[in-house]
Amino acid sequence: MNDKNEQKHIKAGIIMGSKSDLPVMNDAADIFREFGVEFEITVVSAHRTPERMFEYAKNAASRGLKVIIAGAGGAAHLPGMVASITTLPVIGVPVKSSNSIDGWDSILSILQMPNGIPVATVALNAAKNAGLLAVQILSTADTSLAEKMQAYKDELRKKVEESAAEMEK
Repeated sequence: MNDKNEQKHIKAGIIMGSKSDLPVMNDAADIFREFGVEFEITVVSAHRTPERMFEYAKNAASRGLKVIIAGAGGAAHLPGMVASITTLPVIGVPVKSSNSIDGWDSILSILQMPNGIPVATVALNAAKNAGLLAVQILSTADTSLAEKMQAYKDELRKKVEESAAEMEK
């Protein structure tokens, strides 16, 4: 979108329908920071700024992005509309917003995409899992990132084994 974000080393985009989604979507940004993935983050509303959304999705691949995480609440059209424009993988994060029906409207709007326009969908407010899924997608072409992901999963396993060992004493 701006010159700072037009650098080819940025691999992932995090977009959201409103700045109010930022507390949820920051979890994906935290994962990217932890894994050393360069990313951009911005607000792109499918309803209030459709031209901005179209330009973002249309130009994402040419700017070097490999995956997009799109968070949205309420009617949650952003992930699906972006997926309809780009060939990049899109991961949708349903966000429980102030105008949502307990988050179900967002979940179903993102999950129930028509055949031909897939959106990988994570649980309500699960931007952390969206970040991890994006890292796994990126790691298919980056052995260093794949090694970091394996270390992350090994650490998860180790924590569970330690918890089990403590409980079994």
